[in-house]
Amino acid sequence: MDVLGYLRLVRRHWWIVLVTVMLALGTAALVTVRTAPRYEASVTFFVTTPSQGVTDAYQGSLFLQQRVKSYGDLLTSDRLAQSVVADAPLGLTADQVRSRIRTASTTGTVLLKATITDTDQTRALKTTETLATKFTELVRKVETPPDGNAPPIKIEVVSGPRVTSSPVSPQPTRNLVMGGVLGLLLGAALAVLRGLADVRMRDGAALQRVTGSPLLGEIPYENGAKAAPLIVGAAATSARAEAVRKLRTNLRFVDVHEPARVIAVTSALQGEGKTTMACNTAIALAEAGWRVLLIDADLRRPKVADYLGLDGGVGLTDVLVGDVQVGDVVQRWGEKSLLVLPSGATPPNPSELLGSKSMADLLVALRDSADIVVIDTAPLLAVTDGVVVAVQADGALLVTQQGRTSRSQVAAAANALSSVSVRLLGCVLNMAKVAKSDAYQYEAYKVVVPPAAPSVPADRAGSRRGAKAVGGDRTQELTRLSR
Repeated sequence: MDVLGYLRLVRRHWWIVLVTVMLALGTAALVTVRTAPRYEASVTFFVTTPSQGVTDAYQGSLFLQQRVKSYGDLLTSDRLAQSVVADAPLGLTADQVRSRIRTASTTGTVLLKATITDTDQTRALKTTETLATKFTELVRKVETPPDGNAPPIKIEVVSGPRVTSSPVSPQPTRNLVMGGVLGLLLGAALAVLRGLADVRMRDGAALQRVTGSPLLGEIPYENGAKAAPLIVGAAATSARAEAVRKLRTNLRFVDVHEPARVIAVTSALQGEGKTTMACNTAIALAEAGWRVLLIDADLRRPKVADYLGLDGGVGLTDVLVGDVQVGDVVQRWGEKSLLVLPSGATPPNPSELLGSKSMADLLVALRDSADIVVIDTAPLLAVTDGVVVAVQADGALLVTQQGRTSRSQVAAAANALSSVSVRLLGCVLNMAKVAKSDAYQYEAYKVVVPPAAPSVPADRAGSRRGAKAVGGDRTQELTRLSR
C-alpha cells in the first residue's frame, strides 16, 4: 500500500485520531496539574592551576579537563552529600541531596556547572550555597599536598549560586504540544492498523478485485432511502436514481455481443439491498422503454410485492405447482412497461421448486414475452436458492453493501456462482459513501422535470413487437398483459 492508501485509512478512521489526541491532551493536562512545581538553583565553578607546576600550557589544559570530569563525579559523591547535610539542616537525607544534584561540563573548557532541582525554592538555593562551599573546601583538602604547599588545582565560583524565579517544570505549553503530537502519531498508527485489520468491503475497486468482475455501479447512501426505497416521485431526481440509471446503461452494454435478457439479482448476505436493487433496476429499464418483467424468486423472504405495493398472495409458487396460469397472476405496476410476478405462497421446498422443470419451462416462456427479465433471488451464502435460479438465467448481478460484507464473504459468493458456471455480469456497491464534491456536481447539474412532463419515454420499435406464442395459454395471457 502506498502513502496515499495510508492517508485514506487515516481519513476513514479520523475519529480514532481525534479520540487519541483528546486523550493525550487530557493526560498531559492532568499530569501538568498534578505535578508539583520544581525550581532549579545552579552554581558554576572555574577550575584553574597556578603557573608553577605545569610549564606546558597544552599539557596543563588537558590536565585540567581531566580534573573537571573527576570533579563532576565528586559533586555527586556520598562524602560531599553527607557534609552538606551535616552543615545545614535542610530536612533531606544524604541520598536525597545526591539525587537532586546534576552536573554538566562543556567539552574543551574547564567550567563545571552544578544544578540542584527541588520543589522548595528556598531549600534549592540553600542547598546550592552549601554545596558550593563544601565542594571548594573538599577540593582544597584533597588537592593540598602533604608538605602543606599550595595545591596545584584551584576552584573558583564564577556564577551563582542563584535560583530560578519561576518553576522550570512542569511546562504546560510544552507538555500539551508533546501530548498532542504523540496523540496524533499514535492515533494515525491505530487508524492504519484498524484499516488494515478491517476486512469489510470498503470501496468499489476492492469489490472489483475480489469478484473478478466489472463494477457496474456504486449506489450512494441516502438518509431517506429506507423510508422510500424506490426511485419514483421525489426520489426520481436524486443522486441514487441517477446511479441506478448508470447501472442500467452499464448493464445493457456489459457484453454487446451476448446481451443478458434474464438477469438474476443476488447478494452474499441478507440485508444488502438486493431486492431494492432488483426493483429499481427494473423500474429504470422500464423508464427507458424496455418491456420488463420482475420476478420475485426469493420464496423464503419475499419483499418485491411489499416494495411495489402489490398483492403477493398468489404468484410464482402457485404457477410452478400448476394451480394458476402465469398470465392470471402477473400484475402491471404503475404506468410503466413493467410487469411483476410476485412470489406467492411460501412453499416447504423452495430449492427443489426453483430447480424444477416447471421453473425452467416458465423462464423459457417468459424470456420470449419480455425484453428483459429481472429475477430477485435469495442470498447466496444463506441458502442454495440463489445459485439454483442464477444457473437458469443469462447472468447474475452481485449486490454488496459497503462496510457490511467482508471480502471473504464476497469471494465466497462469487465462487458459489463460478463453481456452477454462472456468468457474473458484474457487481454493484450499494449504500456507498460518495464524495461531497461528486454529490454537489450532480445537484448542480440535475434537471428538474416539470410536473406535466411524461415520466416514461416512448417504447422502442422493438418493444412494440408482440411476443412469440411459446408456452401455451399462460404465455399468451402474459403477452396480452404486456402490450
